[in-house]
Amino acid sequence: QVHLLERGGGSVQAGGSLKLSCEASGIAINLNTMGWYRQAPGNAHRLFVAEMDSAGTTEYIDAVKGRFTLSRDLAKNMIYLQMTSLKPEDTAVYYCRSYVYGTWGQGTQVTVSS
Repeated sequence: QVHLLERGGGSVQAGGSLKLSCEASGIAINLNTMGWYRQAPGNAHRLFVAEMDSAGTTEYIDAVKGRFTLSRDLAKNMIYLQMTSLKPEDTAVYYCRSYVYGTWGQGTQVTVSS
């Protein structure tokens, strides 16, 4: 059974930083593409933010390029989303996702105040 657990959310002021983590069990992150999505307040949909494939190749939406960075620790089977220069529009619940299994984590709240 695949299980994803996100941590690291919180409340920061604009310009601040947070580092989210996604701990995976039941799946090897080095063999699968893992993604981060976010759901903003009042938005019914989870929108793609970034992903890392099995080779470590990353992709980001334009809105976070240069500010967000994906990394992973294969020994811990964890993937991280380092977020810097945070903006109020980054406020959302952030979710980790396994594409091949279609599994979502429970999400972690990120709140950025102006």
